[in-house]
Amino acid sequence: MKRFLLPHLICPACLPREYPLTLAAEREAADDIISGTLTCKKCKKRFPIKEGIAHLLPDPDSSPAGAQWRYEEKGMTDRYLWSHYSDLLGDTEIDDSAIQWADCLSRTATAGFDAGCSVGRITFEMASLCHLAVGCDLSHGFIKTARSLAQKRELDFTLPLEGNLIETFHLSLPATWRTDNVEFVIADALRLPFSANSFDQIASLNLLDRVSYPLAHLFEMNRVAASQNASFLFADPFSWSTTAAPEERWLGGTTTGPYTGRGKDNVRALLEGKDGILLPAWTITQTGSHAWKMRTHCNHYEVITSEYLGAKR
Repeated sequence: MKRFLLPHLICPACLPREYPLTLAAEREAADDIISGTLTCKKCKKRFPIKEGIAHLLPDPDSSPAGAQWRYEEKGMTDRYLWSHYSDLLGDTEIDDSAIQWADCLSRTATAGFDAGCSVGRITFEMASLCHLAVGCDLSHGFIKTARSLAQKRELDFTLPLEGNLIETFHLSLPATWRTDNVEFVIADALRLPFSANSFDQIASLNLLDRVSYPLAHLFEMNRVAASQNASFLFADPFSWSTTAAPEERWLGGTTTGPYTGRGKDNVRALLEGKDGILLPAWTITQTGSHAWKMRTHCNHYEVITSEYLGAKR
């Protein structure tokens, strides 16, 4: 974990109170903390740093539960690598969705945060525009892969070609991409381990319908965003499922409850200040939809369309 992250860290277990974490480093390399412990002086919980990765979950000893286990499978990591970086691999079957998302980011932000970053593409895009960029995800496999890519700037991965045949890909980051100012941590998007107003560019892409409490996620994103001169890039396919969250917590897709109708309309209303939950209110500056792909094998792809909102305040 890079030292530049320390001033922004708080104890996720003590939220909504914000208490800083104290570092006890065991091994370092330059400005990178390879192993050590972050401790909350208030609740005394200890959050480990292992192999350079900070584990900042509210329960430091917790392990993946339910559907989260599938994101720890190597095959899933490889599928997301292809989805995020196929434009760098020369694949003619992919659209330019990653580039489209990057085009929606602020060009004037100084600190970027990508919630549910997966294998890191948008976090890297933020790093090219900001002084620092941070990505978080619940998946250890995703964070380990993204951090390795930031350090080595290249990696190999495989995907099924057909049947038992496999295809190997070599991913190399462009020379112009910065990696010295980027960091990836394991964290829960419902209890973010960052102090209020830490970031002036935030992003939540294709995450809202996967968390157990969607409104809590938006609240946390709003908390860590700067109260002025901030930008928020939000996108989701709104594939609501009771596997992820009970229906009464959905922010759309229902005919009863406080958030009936379409998810995009409800998220927009919340960002604009409905019920005074997300304040200061945001101004919507752009809307649209982007399609992106997941590959199963060379002749089979899943196409997902995400509706997005760009907001400023």
